[in-house]
Amino acid sequence: MMSKNKFFQWIILFVLTLSFTKMNAQQNTATQNLNTKEQSLVKISSLTAIGNLENLKVQLNVGLDSGLTINEIKEALVQLYAYCGFPRSLNAINTFKTVLDERKTKGINDIEGKKIIVENNVEEKYEQGRKTLETLTKTPQSKPAPGFGEFAPRIDAFLKEHLFADIFVSDVLNYQQRELVTISALASLNGVESQLQSHIGIGKNTGITDNQLEQLADLIQESVSKTQANTVRKIIGKPTVPVVGNKMMIRISEIEIVPGFSEEYRSILKEEASASVNLEKGVIAIFPMYEQKNPAQIRILEIYDDQESYQFHLQTPHFKFYKTSTLKMVKSLKLIDMNQIDSETMTAVFSKLK
Repeated sequence: MMSKNKFFQWIILFVLTLSFTKMNAQQNTATQNLNTKEQSLVKISSLTAIGNLENLKVQLNVGLDSGLTINEIKEALVQLYAYCGFPRSLNAINTFKTVLDERKTKGINDIEGKKIIVENNVEEKYEQGRKTLETLTKTPQSKPAPGFGEFAPRIDAFLKEHLFADIFVSDVLNYQQRELVTISALASLNGVESQLQSHIGIGKNTGITDNQLEQLADLIQESVSKTQANTVRKIIGKPTVPVVGNKMMIRISEIEIVPGFSEEYRSILKEEASASVNLEKGVIAIFPMYEQKNPAQIRILEIYDDQESYQFHLQTPHFKFYKTSTLKMVKSLKLIDMNQIDSETMTAVFSKLK
């Protein structure tokens, strides 16, 4: 028989082993990162929410290559109509269809994935949605919802019966994936901070960690902006990223155009400026102008995140096309580097332009 001392030693060792195992499990959970599929869901959702179809097309390809199935992406895009509206959702779905058609012509056979099955025979859709919401929020849900639900019962019915019943009933995406989709969309939109905060709480209930949310914020910064990413960081208590960095590069270009080329030059410049702002994360502004009394005199306000962003800009296809196409049109060029005086007001100016 085992002696008392050995027995107690065994008990202590067993308890310590359990404690270390639990501590390691908690540490692994706390530091868990978003996997490649989850990262793709975040970017696809954010780009859908802001209507950036050109970059969405790129990320849809990345998502498929990272292992997302056709039906997983479909479910995400369908769900997003409830958070960013039918126009953005439909545009994204049509873009996805184009992506799949293009990939098929290249001989790429993407995985369809789990079938999308919706139970249409549920008599009490409202009750089904209410119970789903209780599972997500871990709090009782009264009927109707207090506040907006009492004031406008139909919207409460739509929320419960359609979003949290018809859409959430499909298990092609699990609850955690669906909350990543929702949080990503809300984090990309202005004026929805209260809803974002609620869904971050729901997301944590599904197992999403602060570390994953911080990573999500970094992805929102890449896809949308620092300002929108900071909304997530503030809610989870993480340091925000300065919108205007100390390394910001500001330049005014003074250009004189050869007589007879003004209209053609402005047309090419307009396309280049638009592509730069829409496609390059490091381009804050390229604002072309011409003098009212002398259209041949062009001025361009250029603002880049930093010197690296500017160097990247010089290597882009749209800039190279602009440079080679307009070389014969430029009579003189003067580049004037500037320093900012009031960075806070500068950011307010651009927010007003939206």
